[in-house]
Amino acid sequence: MPTPIDKLRNIGIVAHIDAGKTTTTERILYYTGASHKMGDVDDGNTTTDFDPEEAARGITIYSAAVSCRWKDYTINLIDTPGHVDFTAEVERSLRVLDGAVVVFSAVEGVEAQSETVWRQADKYKVPRMCFINKLDRIGADFERTLGQIENRLHGKPAVLYYPIGSSSSFEGIIDLFERKALYFDSASLGRNITVKEIPEDYVDLAEEWRTKLIESVAEHDEALMESYLAEEPVTAEAFQAALRKATIDRQLQPIFCGTSLHYVGVQPVLDGVGLYLPSPLDRPAISGEHPNPKKGADPHDTRKTDPKEPFCGLVFKIVADKHADLCFVRVYSGVLKSGSRPLNPRTGKKEFASQLWHVQADQREKLETDQVEAGDIVGVIGPKDVVTGDTLCEANHPILLERITFPETVISMSVEPETSADRKKLEDALTRLGRQDPTFKAKISEETGQTIISGMGELHLEVLRKRMLRDYNLNVRVHKPRVSYRETVRKKVVATGEYTRTVGGETIYAGVTLQVEPYSGDEPVAVKSALKPDDLPQELVRPLIQAVQDSAQSGGMVGYPLMHVLFTIKSVDYKETQTTEDALRAAAAMAVQNALRDGDLALLEPVMKLEVVTPPEFVGNIQADLNIRHARIVGQEPRGHLTVLDAEAPLANMFGYSTHVRSLSQGRASYSMEPLKYDFAPDSVLKEMLG
Repeated sequence: MPTPIDKLRNIGIVAHIDAGKTTTTERILYYTGASHKMGDVDDGNTTTDFDPEEAARGITIYSAAVSCRWKDYTINLIDTPGHVDFTAEVERSLRVLDGAVVVFSAVEGVEAQSETVWRQADKYKVPRMCFINKLDRIGADFERTLGQIENRLHGKPAVLYYPIGSSSSFEGIIDLFERKALYFDSASLGRNITVKEIPEDYVDLAEEWRTKLIESVAEHDEALMESYLAEEPVTAEAFQAALRKATIDRQLQPIFCGTSLHYVGVQPVLDGVGLYLPSPLDRPAISGEHPNPKKGADPHDTRKTDPKEPFCGLVFKIVADKHADLCFVRVYSGVLKSGSRPLNPRTGKKEFASQLWHVQADQREKLETDQVEAGDIVGVIGPKDVVTGDTLCEANHPILLERITFPETVISMSVEPETSADRKKLEDALTRLGRQDPTFKAKISEETGQTIISGMGELHLEVLRKRMLRDYNLNVRVHKPRVSYRETVRKKVVATGEYTRTVGGETIYAGVTLQVEPYSGDEPVAVKSALKPDDLPQELVRPLIQAVQDSAQSGGMVGYPLMHVLFTIKSVDYKETQTTEDALRAAAAMAVQNALRDGDLALLEPVMKLEVVTPPEFVGNIQADLNIRHARIVGQEPRGHLTVLDAEAPLANMFGYSTHVRSLSQGRASYSMEPLKYDFAPDSVLKEMLG
């Protein structure tokens, strides 16, 4: 029997690196019976960090999907990476999840990547609850972390549990609503929980926090507010219903606390997932567009989470396998059956869903039935021509769901096989890696013939290089990383391209006039038409726009991709007997090149958001070094006994920074860096490139 949709929870565990996501996931799997032995990150034997690189580095690189049952609920849980180089894994997971548990370390509090994942959850309107972890560590501060959630993330915490003690004196948690103290028995690995009265010296504090909790929830529920003001007892059912609604509406975030490593506080989080995070039915209907709408018809379409609706789902992850690719699909509506042939509206082709699997990290568990219903997440074997972000749907009811957008790559390096015989093998490996990882790009440079790979950071490319060796037995030589620049224009110009050619006595001709200007929209390059209806036959307008788009895609004058550029087709010189589609394409390509040449070309470089955490005595050294690297320091604040420096730095000046910052601080400083924006590079860089 499939799980009733209202008892299904699709959730992600998200956080900054080292906040304790994977350890929390291991505890969840153990307590729900999905695993019979708890793994340990330090020992490299956790369920979700199953890749050898993850086990060796002690970090999560690939999002892993696991299903488990807790009480009446089935939980599809995705453990996501915390390292910024693998932020695409978080992005695509949050796109298809209904709720998230955000884990914070009580020692470090809100860190740089915590802000990134919080913003990603805001972008996809994902309701979330928080788990303040590591309360047994030296320097842990529950209330400071809570304050940072409010001030730095603009969160609205509803504190359900409060710690008893902290650091070495941490011993349990207080259930504020029930006015009970919970103690977790380490001998039974936290399975046995003792419920006692609140310790005497915590009674007043617990009452104060309980009042705050009920007031914050009652603000979002009139009936609860009336009961509270009338001093009537607030029932658990009324309280939970009000908090659930406020959480789903993203007005509050329930706060849990504990220490996953020492088995404290995880079962209440599981209870909270069922009580407060949404089922697929609580989320809005998914919207998309008809891939080929009829003339005059509204292209917009929606699908409700209902097995009776036509089937549609989103491919959010692809795992390349030696035998067959495994596609992770979130089913938004209808029913997906094994052996069916859903349509891929991007390609217009039908794909074959030969097998459906429930995936337990790297283990596949065959589904008991041959179908999966709306709201669920499933592994599908069979589709051949799909990429991350593709829609699968019923051929008779096509819909194209919004694609997943990924950040631009910021770093490149050239790779070459050790022997020329391995060149085809390298091409195949790069194609497979690109299918799995949308932030990994590979292309052959037309100028040098080198194979250039691009990604989100040095660690990202290093991990991929090791995968080539391990999975494809391919040893590659790599060359020094380099920055992925972009090209743009500084001013608005108008340029024309004319194409004329005589073939076999027949003349073909076209003239295209374009305007190019700086642009700040979402797309790196936008093309629009300002043509009047009678300027060009309607069937040639779309190919012309596509021709401008294609020419723009091939890059600017230096060869880097264009960014923040808008092309407007102003006019076309059309001669009925001479102007063909090929002539228009050629004229458009010439107009694009002429426009870029006259548009005051500028180079954009990736600027990184940098957070350095250091003991105060090394702040001067680190600041001086950042100034030399042309970094702009935008903030400085204490974090416990440490100092946090926030800066914006050009990526070109940050290679090898990890080694350098350690030497400046006797190995005691740490940092995190993530792409922030593209900004104008110094003119000297462009001059050097142009020779």
